[in-house]
Amino acid sequence: MLRTLVRFSGVFRDTSSLRLLSSRRQSCNFHLNYSTATSERKRFYQDVTISQGEGGLFEINLDRRKLKTPGGKLFTVPNEALAIAVATEWDAQKDTLKFYTMHMTTLCNTALDNPTQRNNDQMITAALKFLETDTVCYRVDEPYGLVELQKNEWDPVLQWTENRYNVTIGSSSSILGPEIPEATKDTLRQHLNSYNFWSLTGFEYVITQLKSVVLSLGIIDRHLSVEQAVLLSRLEEEYQIRCWGSVEWAHDYDTYELRARTAAGALFVHLTSESSTVKHKLMQD
Repeated sequence: MLRTLVRFSGVFRDTSSLRLLSSRRQSCNFHLNYSTATSERKRFYQDVTISQGEGGLFEINLDRRKLKTPGGKLFTVPNEALAIAVATEWDAQKDTLKFYTMHMTTLCNTALDNPTQRNNDQMITAALKFLETDTVCYRVDEPYGLVELQKNEWDPVLQWTENRYNVTIGSSSSILGPEIPEATKDTLRQHLNSYNFWSLTGFEYVITQLKSVVLSLGIIDRHLSVEQAVLLSRLEEEYQIRCWGSVEWAHDYDTYELRARTAAGALFVHLTSESSTVKHKLMQD
């Protein structure tokens, strides 16, 4: 897991305020409602730190105030690595806090507050529903160039997924899509059952970004990079851009945003499903 966090080490060397504190530090509760995607406000803190509290859980401190979720709960995460990822988001904010860019924080809030009050089984069922309308399973009959592009780019990923999990998924150009065998759903359900609630929160987030269970499995299993998966999820749009051109800056912005959200979701899954401890020296100046 430390390999996943190598990219953060440069930030920590330059950010002396990001440090581990004892659980006895003076604090007062801090609650901020930042659930609105477009919400912004002026930055009101100087230092971002993490501390370990009761039960070994990690907390985020903005100066001497403890962060809380939109639902009013104390913001706690299960391991140090995830705490560092969240603290880095808060520390990276400039004069204005742009909450819609803080994807790790949002995912933690969702896991902690569970606003839809779902359990693991319900989350898995919702995730598998995307398989019935999976991006890589729906094919076009024309134009020929797009037909070939889908075949050449999507078929290898689909075949990898079928071989990796020993399932049958298939593809179809019918408006009804392919008929997914119940055995396939049962196998993938069993696989998703191996993840805890936090990891399932991240997994479902990735699936909703890419509109694809197949591509999401490829990312989480490290078969695909985020860049590859995002490009594959936008294959038809990229084909149209190649044919007709793009709207200046708009398409690039959409792509970068999708990459950021997908990368955050994938990292969230790995940080919450693996044993991850960051050496104290990574947080020392």
